[in-house]
Amino acid sequence: MSPVALSALFVAAAASLVQAQNPVATFPATPLASKHFAYPSGIPYQADSEQLIRGTQTGYNICNSTTENQNSLCQTSFVNSIDDFCLWAPIKPNSAIADTEGEEVAWCTKPGRGTRLIPADALKGVEFTRTPDYLQVVGFIDQTKINIADGDFGGELDPHGADLRGNPLGGLMYSNGWSNDNNSFTQVIEWHNFMGGNGFCIKVCDPSKTHAADFCQHTLDRIGCKYNAPNAAQSGVFQSCQGDNQDFPGVYTTNGATVTYSQPPESLGAITSIPYEPRVPASSNCVTYTSSALYAALANVTPAPGVSASSSGSVSASASASGSASGSGSSSRPGTSSGSAAGSSATGNSNDASVIVMSGLVSVMGVIFSAIFLS
Repeated sequence: MSPVALSALFVAAAASLVQAQNPVATFPATPLASKHFAYPSGIPYQADSEQLIRGTQTGYNICNSTTENQNSLCQTSFVNSIDDFCLWAPIKPNSAIADTEGEEVAWCTKPGRGTRLIPADALKGVEFTRTPDYLQVVGFIDQTKINIADGDFGGELDPHGADLRGNPLGGLMYSNGWSNDNNSFTQVIEWHNFMGGNGFCIKVCDPSKTHAADFCQHTLDRIGCKYNAPNAAQSGVFQSCQGDNQDFPGVYTTNGATVTYSQPPESLGAITSIPYEPRVPASSNCVTYTSSALYAALANVTPAPGVSASSSGSVSASASASGSASGSGSSSRPGTSSGSAAGSSATGNSNDASVIVMSGLVSVMGVIFSAIFLS
């Protein structure tokens, strides 16, 4: 072997030894769900400053009038009321949630948050529910107007993720829903947001309550809003209600016994059946609004360049009495299995929602929501 080749061999061996001794870490020193920041004075520029296997946080958490535009990378979100909430969605047009879950940015219904705004006419129906333990928003949306590709059945965003850094990385959530002052915000520690299939559901759980993590649990990321956020949302209807608490996601009663459903691992293939139907909680004091009255500030907001209205922007009438849905948001990148519990496989795969759709349960696109994901 020549001296040059021998030298190269030694260099390669040394590099391998250094990498083995100093592997790229996966888990942060402090999980995102354990980080607490007062709003607005305590917000850091980035809630996730780690240099780990998934890279760095894409956007920022200090958001104000200088960052409020349709190119904003603000990753501080809010759920307050039917006319004041945000959704997580991609930065670039025609993106799949499964490919971008670690990078999503906040899209809001009101200016003043330093975020992107949901374009005019994107929202096709919204149900806001206030319960004793959580606030929930379920709705229908032309998802192409917030950069989600037409036909993408999406996935789940939450403050955990397989590596405990959250999806999106560093994404923070706040609400004034539990204060008497609209300018006083509580950090929401437990929340989940399903996006895709021209629908969405987002639930934020009151951190002062004992079961916040139970109502906003994040381990059923493959079975969507029907099971994680039971609802009575209707396409074309905008209403705000008071409601009872749902059962904990995955918990149901059969023959007088309480049973907990466990989502099967992706390695076993598509989920072709689920042994229960979720209970839709009772609601009361519902107030109906018009879209134009609720979202007047969005009238002049337009989609990003290159985005055209989805051909399936309005949900089929067959799902008109139902909520929104999405399946798994598992990504092909290491450590990003959407909503997975810590310690689960760090390698995702294809969008499980598509797998479910192709399983034979439903073959007509127009009724996928009501048959699989909706109540």
